[in-house]
Amino acid sequence: MSTPADRTCVSCGRRIEWRRKWERDWEQVRYCSAACRRRGVTQTDTLLEKAILRLLASGSRTATIAPSDAAEAVSARGDVDEDLAEPARRAARRLVESGQVVIVQGSRVVDPSTAKGPFRIRRA
Repeated sequence: MSTPADRTCVSCGRRIEWRRKWERDWEQVRYCSAACRRRGVTQTDTLLEKAILRLLASGSRTATIAPSDAAEAVSARGDVDEDLAEPARRAARRLVESGQVVIVQGSRVVDPSTAKGPFRIRRA
């Protein structure tokens, strides 16, 4: 039997690899972990996605932004909120899955599921 195509977690945007234990209910698998299932996609997550797209739209076609730029735009205090750092990275990974942006390190487009360290976001 061939394995079904991998899926992407709706919460964090990382790739979910098929496992034999999910053979009967693979169509219902939406989250990569219990933590992502609990977290889901919040209103703040949606605001971060919109902030990323808005910031990219205001720049040149090849302009990039850091996830922290979106966190700063959404933060109530107007500065980089450490509590929004990882949610901004998750928002970027979800936008990669939807085909709206790419994640780059240096000048190379990287896989959002395996990217380690700082990255920048560019329109697709």
